[in-house]
Amino acid sequence: MSSTTIALSTELYQSLLIKLVTVLELTQKPDGIVTPQAKQALLQATNDYKNVLAQARELATNLPGGELVTEEQEEVIQMLEEIRDRKKDLLARFSQRPLVSVVKHTMDIKTEIDSTASTPTTD
Repeated sequence: MSSTTIALSTELYQSLLIKLVTVLELTQKPDGIVTPQAKQALLQATNDYKNVLAQARELATNLPGGELVTEEQEEVIQMLEEIRDRKKDLLARFSQRPLVSVVKHTMDIKTEIDSTASTPTTD
């Protein structure tokens, strides 16, 4: 979606509230909608609101990637379940490792870093 399209759709959605307020204001006038001019103004405002609402609905319906068909949803769910199962398996394997080997591995890394840091470089 280009920035121009985004700007247009933002303006469109913002105009929805303005159009609705216009309709409400026309219906709440003290003299009501008894005159032909008031009825015509209300009809025009209502039609404007319906048109903008239809355009907004069309934009929302046609958003790219907005909806997945059932098969695509099932594929995504299956993929997420596989990722979850792999992470559970890794966690189970990690939790079965003896704590001593984890501490020893950490100590080996620290020793390696210390020896690297204290090794003089030759330039």
